[in-house]
Amino acid sequence: MDPLSMADAHDPQLLHLVIGGEMRHPAEPVFRDLTQVEFVGAFGSYDEAKQAWKARAQATVDNAHMRYFILHAHKLIDPRSDV
Repeated sequence: MDPLSMADAHDPQLLHLVIGGEMRHPAEPVFRDLTQVEFVGAFGSYDEAKQAWKARAQATVDNAHMRYFILHAHKLIDPRSDV
């Protein structure tokens, strides 16, 4: 096994999901319609996710009800994080 593969095997994989959509009210994180939630993408680093989040948030700045979120999915799917 090459050294890069060995390093990858020991480094945890990060997974950040960017989602968003229209909220019922601008002050509450409750989606107006769950069937309309936009999946922007999945990213291996927080910086990549933040870039995507910022682009989508800026593209919808005229609608005060639109919000986008970065979800740290790697924390949700790793059973070791429940300890």
